[in-house]
Amino acid sequence: MSVTYIVSGFAVGLLVGLTGVGGGSLMTPLLTLLFGVSPTVAVGTDLAFASTTKIAGTFAHRYKGNVHWNIVKQLCIGALPAAVLTTLVLKYLGGLDKEIGQVIRYSIAGSVMLTVIALIFRTRLQNWMSAHPNRQFHGKKLVTATIVSGAILGTLVTISSIGAGAIGATILVLLYPRLTPAEIAGTDIAYAVPLTAIAALGHWWLGSIHWELLAMLLLGSVPGITLGSLASRAIPEKVLRVLLATTLTTVAFKLVY
Repeated sequence: MSVTYIVSGFAVGLLVGLTGVGGGSLMTPLLTLLFGVSPTVAVGTDLAFASTTKIAGTFAHRYKGNVHWNIVKQLCIGALPAAVLTTLVLKYLGGLDKEIGQVIRYSIAGSVMLTVIALIFRTRLQNWMSAHPNRQFHGKKLVTATIVSGAILGTLVTISSIGAGAIGATILVLLYPRLTPAEIAGTDIAYAVPLTAIAALGHWWLGSIHWELLAMLLLGSVPGITLGSLASRAIPEKVLRVLLATTLTTVAFKLVY
């Protein structure tokens, strides 16, 4: 089983390296459906997995100047308190294991479908926003919208471990359409590090992190992400996004039915 976990970590890492998204969207359902890990443990373990792997990405993007730290700060102002509050709510409801597990399962399915929508329509949304500058937020409205978006993402990520990648990037596209794809990716990864770390600490407090499983996943994911990043230019992005969207749609359907 350890080898299977390593291979799974490699496969998810490879896809994340190729597309830039899909880590939480794939890892949590994979642990739940394929390995029979309980939804709460799957979410906690994946959050610890994400917080570790995204640190390297943040350093790389910081070195290239792709991170807008003022946006990261505003997202964290909303996301981090939301993550803590959501953890406390999960702790309060912790006695209802079966019911809470079912809620988390449906939350995962919903988050996966939001990720699919984000993958399919992100470019169209960016083009539409660029063509309609009068619809864009500015000044205090933009700051408020960023903080509120961070709070929504903080809640979503803490419950399901999904949303910090594709959904977060799509929100950045809508709020900041002038950012380049590299800047969107760098800013999205940078804010996700403290968010997933806080959420992972919360799940550690709840006792829902499988440490041995986490080690096996990381052992496979590091070479997978590296290889995927090197091979990303050889495969058309459109092909990868269609493949990922199809896979995630199937996963969401299996989670519900």
